[in-house]
Amino acid sequence: MVNVVMLIGRLVRDPEIVECENGKKISRITLAVNRKFKSSDGIYHTDFIDCVLWNNFAVNVNEYCKKGDLIGVRGRIQIESFEKDDGTKRKAIDVVVESLTFLTTAKNKEQLIELEAGC
Repeated sequence: MVNVVMLIGRLVRDPEIVECENGKKISRITLAVNRKFKSSDGIYHTDFIDCVLWNNFAVNVNEYCKKGDLIGVRGRIQIESFEKDDGTKRKAIDVVVESLTFLTTAKNKEQLIELEAGC
């Protein structure tokens, strides 16, 4: 059986890191991933995909990335079932990140601007 997901997308908001009671760090991010084809109305649509990062991945994304940065992730789909307070059953679908690549970050953009300006 195989459960592998590879995504390249832009961060929808600045990452935030949370420390769990057991000391592990977690960050939940959402990637905006454009579809490769136009819909019948001639528009490219975007999927917003929730991802979970643990420990070092969470720390690195929190430190180096901001809203709008382009990142690549490889991971696995994880589905959690739960019941809300009102008794309705729900599912949460996340990509648990197992590897991460910074494709463009705010720091890289600043360095590129400095290089282009001849600083």
